Amino acid sequence: MKPYRAGLVVGKFAPLHRGHQALIDAARASCDRVAVVVWSNPDFPDMPTSVRAGWVRELYPDVTVVAFDADAAPPNAAPDAVHHAFVRAHLPFPVDAVFTAEPYGPAFARALGAAHVGLDRAADPVSGSLVRSDVHVHRDRLDPRVYAHSVQRVVFLGAESTGKSTLAQALAERLGTAYAEEYGRTLWEARGGHVPLADYVHIAERHREIEDEAALHARRFLFVDTNAVTTQQYAFFFHGDCPARVQALAAECRARYAHTFVCAPDIPFDQDGTRVHPQVQQYMDGAVRNDLTVRGIPYTIVGGPLDARVAAVCRALGVAPDAARRDDQAGPEHISHT
Repeated sequence: MKPYRAGLVVGKFAPLHRGHQALIDAARASCDRVAVVVWSNPDFPDMPTSVRAGWVRELYPDVTVVAFDADAAPPNAAPDAVHHAFVRAHLPFPVDAVFTAEPYGPAFARALGAAHVGLDRAADPVSGSLVRSDVHVHRDRLDPRVYAHSVQRVVFLGAESTGKSTLAQALAERLGTAYAEEYGRTLWEARGGHVPLADYVHIAERHREIEDEAALHARRFLFVDTNAVTTQQYAFFFHGDCPARVQALAAECRARYAHTFVCAPDIPFDQDGTRVHPQVQQYMDGAVRNDLTVRGIPYTIVGGPLDARVAAVCRALGVAPDAARRDDQAGPEHISHT
């Protein structure tokens, strides 16, 4: 039998780090059920309440998460009594234990009529402000699913045989991170170039899944070979139509990627038996640029030999093109497409 019926953990979780997880784990081990209350006023624009609460729900599906947007919660600087009253009014169920590692804990627990269970984090004084100072340096204090939120997704678009795959892999190797290959090409090759329109939804969704899996292994950047914009274009090119789901995923690309690069068709066309035709290359190049322009997605064109392309991308990302990988980086990594 556990010592408490119901426990409470309250925090900003900006971001959710190992110290927060220790509190939640202690509460889960000691209580039959646990409530986690999430809010910050002001909020964090780069990781709003919905994102932070989502981390807790994903990592701890057995706890009850109560989250408040900034405009519905008291300011962080409000008197303690205001915070106590706010939490007490919004508890999803009565609690008899409050778990904290902060000086405010005992008074907070008394205000709720609950026992205080304090955790000593002296051995590892991690804090949200410390992690926020450089999330990449402190990524070992974050679950990979939390750190993935801070990974910048860098996508390479362009016509066939313009070096997108080669560039993504080369940059992952140079910067010691992960890359995601184009799932549509994998399926195209497996089907011998025969892909019915209905499969384009699967292509777009599976490609996003591969990206999300790769992001768990990435460091600072994730390099991606094409996205749903390409899937939409090929659907219209080969079938004269495109499923609504693919179009919706293509529309999300504007916010999904931190940087978009278009690989210029200035290298020899490699007809490996799976490509359409070199004449289509120029058409698709223009179609890609037009699509991005219409969507309002900024992009950078990269061309020339591989070394020049790597250097150009690194400059755009603000990293040295000759930067050596850190000792703790073991890239490149990519996720299987099967």
